[in-house]
Amino acid sequence: MKNKIPLPLRFVRWFFPRLEKLSARLAVNYFDRIFFTPLRYATPEKELECAAQSKMLVLSADNLRIQTYSWGDATKPYVLVLHGWAGRATQFRKFIPKFLEAGYRVIGFDGPAHGRSAGKRTSIIEFETALKRVVQHFGPPQAAIAHSFGGGVALYAIMNCLPIATLVNIASPTIADEIIKSYLRAVNGSWKTGEAFKRLVLQKYGRVFDEFTAMYFIEHIKGLKLMLVHDADDRDVPIIQATKLKEKYPAAVLLQTTGLGHNRILKEEAVIDACLEFVRK
Repeated sequence: MKNKIPLPLRFVRWFFPRLEKLSARLAVNYFDRIFFTPLRYATPEKELECAAQSKMLVLSADNLRIQTYSWGDATKPYVLVLHGWAGRATQFRKFIPKFLEAGYRVIGFDGPAHGRSAGKRTSIIEFETALKRVVQHFGPPQAAIAHSFGGGVALYAIMNCLPIATLVNIASPTIADEIIKSYLRAVNGSWKTGEAFKRLVLQKYGRVFDEFTAMYFIEHIKGLKLMLVHDADDRDVPIIQATKLKEKYPAAVLLQTTGLGHNRILKEEAVIDACLEFVRK
């Protein structure tokens, strides 16, 4: 519904098509800025309660200030939860009681420029830095469960030798052009800007945009125990992104749901039970 769209995003959706007509150069520079600037949504009351039940610790890595959360017995093996773009660690609040009951500790963190962590802009590179710092502090996890953008971060870090042997990716984007198109849809932008953005990424980072996506990471990973959970009705990240990744990594297990979309999938009891069983195996 329109009234659920944050005011800054509503303005951008009105403004961006007009900017494209005015100047292609200004449009791609503005798109580059908003691509790396997550919206900060108000934290629901139940998530605030979830955070209050945790042991909170702030870690530092490079110039990053990272808010971490720990639930459960510190002597137990832990499962790491990794949120998506514009998300928070406490979005996994429904997972926590079941994993604690099963004998695990649960640890999460707010990524750079997200939740209670510092910053306004960020990238997959900074997220990986934060993730590695968390694992350095707490030790290797028994498994990781990631949502959306967090799944790409996890695979990027695993490709770069982070010691995670079991991963569950929920509603995770994988295909370069589809990722850019999803942002363009959000701001009413055209593919002309998308093509210019890819050229800008190559110019700035010396690497094509595809090399920052899961479809590239998975080609450089072996021996990972991977489950993909995706809803057929996910409009933000269409399920083809999961099926294409499974084609590249046939050992992955694919759990397909219906009627849950992109975010409600994190609250579905059957999904949580399936994730727990996969981790326990």
